[in-house]
Amino acid sequence: MIPSVNDPGDRTIGLLAYLYGPGKHEEHTDPHLVASFDDMSPDPGRDPNATLKDLQQLLDQPVMALPRHARPAKHVWHTSVRTAPGDRTLSDEEWAGIARRIVAATGIDPGNGQPGCRWAAVRHADDHIHIVATLVREDGLRPDDFRSGARAQAEARIIEKGLGLHEVAPGDGTAAQRPTSAERHKAERQGRERTAREELRETVRRAVAGVRSEEEFFDRLSGAGLLIRKRTAPSGDLLGYKVALPDDRNRDGEPVFYPGARLAPDLSLPRIRERWSGDAQDAPVPRPEDAARTGPRTPAAARRRTASAAWQAMLVIEHGGDDAVAAAHIAAAGEILDALAKTSAAHTRRELRDAATAFERASRSHVRAIRGHDRALRQAARDLVHGGPALGRGEDGASTAMAIDMLFFLITAAAHWHAKKGHAQQAAAAARAAEYLRSAYQEAAAGPLGVLYQRGRRLNRPLLQRQTVVLREALPGLAEQILAEPGWYALAATIADAEAAGHDPAALLSDAVERRELDTAESVSDVLVWRMRRMADLPADASELPTYGTTSGSSPTRRAAARTSAPGRQRGGEGTVAKTR
Repeated sequence: MIPSVNDPGDRTIGLLAYLYGPGKHEEHTDPHLVASFDDMSPDPGRDPNATLKDLQQLLDQPVMALPRHARPAKHVWHTSVRTAPGDRTLSDEEWAGIARRIVAATGIDPGNGQPGCRWAAVRHADDHIHIVATLVREDGLRPDDFRSGARAQAEARIIEKGLGLHEVAPGDGTAAQRPTSAERHKAERQGRERTAREELRETVRRAVAGVRSEEEFFDRLSGAGLLIRKRTAPSGDLLGYKVALPDDRNRDGEPVFYPGARLAPDLSLPRIRERWSGDAQDAPVPRPEDAARTGPRTPAAARRRTASAAWQAMLVIEHGGDDAVAAAHIAAAGEILDALAKTSAAHTRRELRDAATAFERASRSHVRAIRGHDRALRQAARDLVHGGPALGRGEDGASTAMAIDMLFFLITAAAHWHAKKGHAQQAAAAARAAEYLRSAYQEAAAGPLGVLYQRGRRLNRPLLQRQTVVLREALPGLAEQILAEPGWYALAATIADAEAAGHDPAALLSDAVERRELDTAESVSDVLVWRMRRMADLPADASELPTYGTTSGSSPTRRAAARTSAPGRQRGGEGTVAKTR
């Protein structure tokens, strides 16, 4: 059950006209009162002799009784209270009881003989009511409605349990501000899918992913087409900023600006500065000759580095330790998702954007992040942005599947961490993001795994039998499950590639399993494919590699023997990846 307290208004009659009217899209049916401050208020919906003016004058009477100079300019309090999808339809009597509890909890009409405000609860749909009140008590004083939104939410959690409704996870004050009713109605009039506040929040979050300076941040905002206003001190120091959509205007035709802090708590300028405070500010600008060490700045290379950074961050979060360090990695994981969504290929774009949007709530909690420990993730986000958009095929598409696979486990680890800390909303948000990532992975991995599957199917029988023995010896507890999965042939091809590259497949398999449990994996073989290919620094897309163990392919045993003395090759562990990154 979600109460949504709106900013105070100035026209009771205007709000009543909307509540009793047909709605923006004729969605209001049978508007009528379910409760009021005295349970005797006129009901323009059911009483043919009652008018909106009658109800308005009754509610406004304590306001109008004050001298004109003492009347509050914004005297109309308004909240909607909505049940969750799937909840049963409540009766008018149940909604009446809910209305009385909400006005009591918020201080609008506390009851127990205490003076209260006049209010009325209107129902015009099965799943919600609206409560309208005037913010002057019967004794002429203002009500104690401080933090009425938070108080309404707390009471709603109690009501849910008592009525057997869906129980919403309690908040902790770190959530981004929801769009107001006026903002939602404006978006509907303009034909927008989302409000201006929501569009700006997403754009700013993507702009800040991996940035290292104020200049770069504002350049990205400008490049995204936003209007920017900066707030400076008399000394010239920058104190804050506001952003607006060029086509979002008020009634006077002026752009509607939102401060960063009103978009989300971590999008204020001081909080954004904290992100790059831990970065190496004096890091040298990459040169072409550094490519052999850092890797080319391409979408595929950026995604491989993202996979490695996500894997290491997951281990930090899962192994416990300093909560502030874990919080930094979780916050930076949000930047990775924002950057990946910004540069995603068309067939994974929606799922990755939905994952980034869902995880936004999980990136903040009351555990304050200590920046600096998240440098590898922030650099990966930067690489994704500068690597450019992905095409979604070849090595580019395969490395995307690898990165999403690693991110799935990172986000799942974040969900578990939040759950242990009692962060219910953040844990639920991370779990939703993980499901979107699961869908994105299925889209991204279908092609690359199909190539590996076909290569595995073409392996000759003796080689395939030998790899089966290796699997059973390395992973006796998982071998039969893996052999029964369709992905076994893709894993068999990966084992052949690893052995041909000079690695010990059994050691790679064991290390891949020991480093992290596989309970959350739908396909163990898929997970092992990407872990082995990353650990052994194998191409994510194997379509251009020779097919070993066929009549035209060379033996991986002979190729491995030829490479045994090659410098830099590591047997097992992280392979060359750990040595070069």
